[in-house]
Amino acid sequence: PHPLRPHHEQMTPIWGPSQMRVTPADSGSWVNWLWAWENPRPTVPVVGIRLEPQSGGVILFGLSAGAASSHPLRWEPRKKAVVSLPPDLAFKGDLSPDGLLDQIQLDMGQIISAQLQDVYPDDWSNSYNNQLPQVAHNRILIEYTAHADAAFHLWDGSIVALADVQRQATQAIVPVAPSAQRVTLRVLDKATGQPVPVKLHVHGEAGEYLAPLDRHRIPNPAWFEDYAPEFIHLGLHACTYINGETRIDLPLGRVYIEVSKGFEIRPIRRTLEITAETQEITLEIERVLPWRSRGWATADTHVHFLSPMTALLEGSAEGVNVVNLLASQWGELMTNVGDFDGTNTWGSKETGGDGEYLLRVGTENRQHVLGHISLLGYKGHPIVPMTTGGPDESALGDPIDTLLTEWARQCHRQGGLVVLPHFPNPRAENAAAIVEGDIDAIEMTSWGHLYGGIDPYSLSDWYRYLNCGYLVPCVGGTDKMNAMTAVGTVRTYARLQPGEEISYDGWMQAVRRGNTFVTYGPLIEFQVGGQPMGSRISLNATGGTLDVTWQVASVTVPMSRVALVVNGEIRESVMVPADKASGSWSLSLESSAWVALLVRGHYAIQPEIVAAHSSPVMVTVGQTPFFAAADAITILDQIEGALAYLDTLGTRKDNTTYRRMRLVLQSAHRRIHNQLHAQGYYHEHTATQDHAEHHH
Repeated sequence: PHPLRPHHEQMTPIWGPSQMRVTPADSGSWVNWLWAWENPRPTVPVVGIRLEPQSGGVILFGLSAGAASSHPLRWEPRKKAVVSLPPDLAFKGDLSPDGLLDQIQLDMGQIISAQLQDVYPDDWSNSYNNQLPQVAHNRILIEYTAHADAAFHLWDGSIVALADVQRQATQAIVPVAPSAQRVTLRVLDKATGQPVPVKLHVHGEAGEYLAPLDRHRIPNPAWFEDYAPEFIHLGLHACTYINGETRIDLPLGRVYIEVSKGFEIRPIRRTLEITAETQEITLEIERVLPWRSRGWATADTHVHFLSPMTALLEGSAEGVNVVNLLASQWGELMTNVGDFDGTNTWGSKETGGDGEYLLRVGTENRQHVLGHISLLGYKGHPIVPMTTGGPDESALGDPIDTLLTEWARQCHRQGGLVVLPHFPNPRAENAAAIVEGDIDAIEMTSWGHLYGGIDPYSLSDWYRYLNCGYLVPCVGGTDKMNAMTAVGTVRTYARLQPGEEISYDGWMQAVRRGNTFVTYGPLIEFQVGGQPMGSRISLNATGGTLDVTWQVASVTVPMSRVALVVNGEIRESVMVPADKASGSWSLSLESSAWVALLVRGHYAIQPEIVAAHSSPVMVTVGQTPFFAAADAITILDQIEGALAYLDTLGTRKDNTTYRRMRLVLQSAHRRIHNQLHAQGYYHEHTATQDHAEHHH
């Protein structure tokens, strides 16, 4: 057997076997068996060998002789070491067809893995959660298995005996303490004393990741290649999710542990000394922010590929109360479709859960130009087709037979919640669906950017709809599709009714009310005129002054500034402490406006990000409209783009279907087009939508 690169690192991959990262010994069309025969009288020279088959024939392919301290085919357990390269020599990580590295090889064993060494900060306890290690570009952490008599063959032709490495008699290769001490690790809730799901990272003194026995030593971050409960921050900082207790093999000496659980529990980082007497490790976590007790429920609106139970574990370990696992289609690939039942909310008391952490399977329906739409929590049969229009979302030859707007209406008829994911891309039909009133929320998305912040591009496009009076709340969803993204990296906070227990239906209602904010860590309380996010307030024609009150707090991303956003512009801004702040402003309005709160923050070594944003409060002043002509024209342009695609490139199922879909888009077009005319704004059209009134 020899190492095998995972699927995404191969030129000619074989999906499935390559996820094993090793070739089995009996692979291939021909198998050769080896036998090591010990000379019963080693002091007597062997002068000949005769084979006498008892039956059949024997084919002998090869014969060798040698002296070994023990059975030559019996290797020792895995070990690790750090190999130092010359400063001017770059590491070559590619494997040969036989699974061999170019610069480091073993003659009676195999190098299992080799990667640049991670170097974590010396002051571990005072560094921050998920902080990335530095990479030592001339030191390679290797894992290997070999015979005791093996030797390393290095890039310069030198040979280093394994025995010398283990005696620390060489500077080129330094052994890493073996992980031989089996320990039970528990994480308890300080308030209840009960085990709780958490995200866990452990590494040793050489920066080596130490995984529980039922997790990968080397997690796979690639798309649709592995779905163990793991997270790898930007491919460097590996973590896993445990259900409060796990078994793990640790080295003697210092180990470094990181435990976290969402945005209301302070992450902990410990340096522990492991001895031969260490049998158990118990850590306690504590909730220090009260948003959950105030009725706020968290959610990730957009997760893919995980099994329902794995997604539920990861959500609960990340402090996400509601995980939306979305089935879909990718060309000819169907994912999670067998998990959709249109009935059950996993984790609810009805399904045997505690009711605090829930999972629901919905669908993400997609068209690669018109857009994507998340259909959450609906009941009954799946809304199909899940994708249309051919590659790269649907199968080759699939026609467009359903619009996003039509999917949204079907979801509403089946009692569901409709979200535009990773807003605003793809964007062609987003505009029509919002203008027609069929969208319940728009989604800010992280993908793999743990501290990337809310994308200003997403905000600017959202603002244009708010400027035109479309109150569409914001939600947070990760679009998690591999281990590079953690469930709840960016998340929704939605406020339930006073005294209401968490339920999936209650969460959907909270989102529909718009009492939500999106966050990468900071938490928000925000009111305008005593009314919460998502509210509508009416003032008379003379306008008036409203009291704006806010409170923010964070135990993860340090805060730096809080800003009041009015019609897309910063009206007020104040610097705040990293952990908590509160304040108030008086807001004078003479015309209709939407009002929201924005929180900025960052770690010392990272740039400032938009770390949290509330849904708006809409304030109507007399008869003044919510209308921004430039934004309305851009919205009109997007609808015309959808019409142009449908009229030209879109594969048609039949004329009846085409005409039905075109009428839906034309309705949205006329709605905002007539509004522009009513307000007296000149606007241009694409050639297909031109009309005579523009030529007078």
